[in-house]
Amino acid sequence: MTAATRPITLAIMAMGGQGGGVLSDWIVHLAESNGYLAQATSVPGVAQRTGATIYYLELFPEAEAERAGQAPVLALMPSPGDVDIVLAAEFMEAGRALERGLVTPDRSTVIASSHRVYGITEKSAMGNGILDSEPIREQLRRHALRFIEFDMEATARRQGSVISAVLFGALAGSQTLPFPREAFEQAIRDGGIGVEASLRTFDESYQQAQGAEPHAAPSDTTPREAKASSNAGDSELDAMLAEIGSRFPESVRQVVREGALRLIDYQDLEYAREYLRLLQERRKHMPAAEEQRVPLLRELARHLALWMSYEDTIRVADLKIRRSRQDRVRNEVKAEPEQLVYTAEFMHPRVEEICDTLPAAFGSWVMRTNWVRRPLAKATQHGRRISPQRLRGFLLLLSVASLRRWRRRTLRYRDEWQRIAAWLAAVDRALAISPDVALEVIKAQGLVKGYGDTHQRGLASFNTVMLAFERFGSEPDAAARLRQLRDAALADEKGETLQRSVGEWKPEMHQEVDTSRIAVKQL
Repeated sequence: MTAATRPITLAIMAMGGQGGGVLSDWIVHLAESNGYLAQATSVPGVAQRTGATIYYLELFPEAEAERAGQAPVLALMPSPGDVDIVLAAEFMEAGRALERGLVTPDRSTVIASSHRVYGITEKSAMGNGILDSEPIREQLRRHALRFIEFDMEATARRQGSVISAVLFGALAGSQTLPFPREAFEQAIRDGGIGVEASLRTFDESYQQAQGAEPHAAPSDTTPREAKASSNAGDSELDAMLAEIGSRFPESVRQVVREGALRLIDYQDLEYAREYLRLLQERRKHMPAAEEQRVPLLRELARHLALWMSYEDTIRVADLKIRRSRQDRVRNEVKAEPEQLVYTAEFMHPRVEEICDTLPAAFGSWVMRTNWVRRPLAKATQHGRRISPQRLRGFLLLLSVASLRRWRRRTLRYRDEWQRIAAWLAAVDRALAISPDVALEVIKAQGLVKGYGDTHQRGLASFNTVMLAFERFGSEPDAAARLRQLRDAALADEKGETLQRSVGEWKPEMHQEVDTSRIAVKQL
């Protein structure tokens, strides 16, 4: 077969629910309607990010086959170095194609969405496990003959369609296939499903591909306070935002605003004011040099807001019945307005979470009274499936979420605020030692997250790092060693790496690791 008669090869890298099969069908119909033979295969992947699938297509001119007097032999799978067009419905899928050798500088056009759908390993990482897209973007620019990228998920949302229609429009706009735009549009019409929305989406993405606009961040960068414009009439909120603007430097202002708005959403305006007061108190003790003060203040603003909005049963119930969550689920399953969508929430509160939601004195009594705690633990040892869309499930979750007004009286609130106070006192002591040590003490809070067993493991690791600070925080290399312990704590869930690191650092401290499992308030 000569170069002139070789097939056009396309690889579609898509995930479940993105319409990869529909896109493949459109391309097959497009080719066959315009004098080409088409072969399409698909290979489903494992359940990473809802299941990644490779759709592979080869297109061959029917007239060439007739001249040769025989049907072409078309491949069932893409071969490295032999793919003309790569379509990626999510950015890391383009990276996967690059890793497999499907992108080459002499022939491959890559059309990719810049948005991200995080993988299981990214979501389950103890720390920030999100992969950096920039190295992959740079390699795609270097190794692809042509690289077209924009936020296709945003385009699909704007037009009320799915990403397959965006990819089809971008494919047409790239002009890498020998078919006119009208033929692409006719393929959508002939498909007969969601025609109007798909054509609108096709038109917008066609123009974006033609414009070859530079990459823009796919995330929603609208400031959160702008989204809260409906509260602009609330003079107290306006006054608080104005106070943030006047009292905090511009380089950290956005983080402080986000933290305050998060805490208003979590509890109330007074809770956010307490957050600002604690920040101001710490700020007085920070270095005067801006290059040292700004990182400290930014990290403290972020971590303090996270700790003050700790996950408890009240918060979990509140999030599960929010309209925004229901809308997101409906959007993910592409439900029509008249369709009913039910979700099943697996709830398994331990006796500790139940006691944490009780008034502090009563919760403490239940926890230390075996004849009460043991039957309660036995009664709650099996999880339950609850549907927020059904009346019984909704009322149950609503009753728990409504306890928000009494959150300050709960056992969990008392315990968390004792820990927060101890941590802030440690930050103050660390500021008197050095900015680097203080920064590590602040960042150690990132080990405390989630609820239930996850929270207990994180708190244990946090207490170990805090014990290290109490014993060795004034040593010359304390910052580096605290960073080493924090990294070790994030290496695995069970804390085995942290245990080894503690033993290697100070043998005498290794003997005290188990005692560090006590609440930090006792340090």
